[in-house]
Amino acid sequence: MSALRVNTGEGREPSPASEPLLRVAGLEAVYGASIAALHHIDLTVRPGEIVALLGSNGAGKTTTLKAISNLLPAQRGKVSRGEIHFDGHDVLKKSPSALARLGLVQVLEGRHCFRTLSVEENLITGGLGRSSSRREIAEDLEKVYAIFPRLKEKRKSRAGLASGGEQQMTAIGRALMTRPRLLVLDEPSMGLAPLTVQAIFKALAELNESAGLAILVAEQNAAVALRFAHRVAVIENGTSVVNESAAEFRRRSDVQSFYLGGGATIASGEAGEVLLQQQQISNKSAHSTF
Repeated sequence: MSALRVNTGEGREPSPASEPLLRVAGLEAVYGASIAALHHIDLTVRPGEIVALLGSNGAGKTTTLKAISNLLPAQRGKVSRGEIHFDGHDVLKKSPSALARLGLVQVLEGRHCFRTLSVEENLITGGLGRSSSRREIAEDLEKVYAIFPRLKEKRKSRAGLASGGEQQMTAIGRALMTRPRLLVLDEPSMGLAPLTVQAIFKALAELNESAGLAILVAEQNAAVALRFAHRVAVIENGTSVVNESAAEFRRRSDVQSFYLGGGATIASGEAGEVLLQQQQISNKSAHSTF
């Protein structure tokens, strides 16, 4: 796979000793000045690392990600306490567009695309957002198509007519066109068929391995997220409760059951594949085929 160039220039396994690319400390957040959403979140992502942010529905994952991209004010929310730093920059003093130019790029939940534009035009908007030259846009388009070949087949089709899986790939591809240093994903598996979810996560893992792209992914589907993550952070009721290696977390079935529910323990090998498919089939919405 031809990898998109990212700003880190790193493609190796993340070092435990490396300085965090993202650091969240003591984060608290409210909506409407009175509704507490986050009580205490601590989180780090190192260069070249994949971190899975897990928790039940309503635990605070989406609010945490929006705070990291400074998107809470758009929803009448705000960070009331704590710090968020991306590559040494105070996130709360930067606009979302400025953060994107620095390399912190988020793919929001819900497969957001410009529905009347073609798939390729959607991808191009990502390059335009970072003021890429025509040559850079052309190069990055080919690299996105190498990562998601289905998009090349559909490049002239309207994004609004694409399947759920194709729209999610388009949204991720558009983010990759900005050449991010940290890609933040909110529930990328939601409503998608199991094979589509696996294809998307495998492509992102290969990009992480080849280009050193750091990834923070919030997921309710622990089975798929833990197959590819280096570390896991668990949120419960707006509070950080677990922060450890994914390998260690996979071994702790008691912790998985306590924080993620009795049916959330993670299997490996063929059993893990079956569990992933069962969870996805039970959770996907009726209109979400690929």
